[in-house]
Amino acid sequence: PPAHSRNDWIGPPDKHSNLRPVIFYVPPEESPLERRLREARQEAQACNQRFWALHNRAFHQEKEEFIYSRLKAKGLEMRDETGKKATLNAEEMADFYKDFLSKNFRKHMQYNRDWYKRNFTITFLMGQVALLRALRWLRWKKKNVGN
Repeated sequence: PPAHSRNDWIGPPDKHSNLRPVIFYVPPEESPLERRLREARQEAQACNQRFWALHNRAFHQEKEEFIYSRLKAKGLEMRDETGKKATLNAEEMADFYKDFLSKNFRKHMQYNRDWYKRNFTITFLMGQVALLRALRWLRWKKKNVGN
């Protein structure tokens, strides 16, 4: 982002996680509480990026292995005679998706628990920062009205 920017910047989707990375704006006179909030948001983003990159990699690898094994069981190759990639029908793929979700249920539950904890912390810090800014604004207003 340009040096004069006063906003967070959101990038294009990451090719592994499919999440859009955020470059967080750091104000020049960031308070310790504001810094804690920014760091909590950065940590949440990093955790999300790691989880979804690993999850998506496993998903694609297992999907390819599933397709390969099903095609091999049918006596087919990965590519047909025209060179086009062979596929399975929707019903067969539904079996894969169901198995994959069942196999990864605990991982998803743990991810969701962690995600909710992080978001609760971030929301709590955001409330504190909003209160701090409101009090700062009121003090500034009172000081300027008195002059």
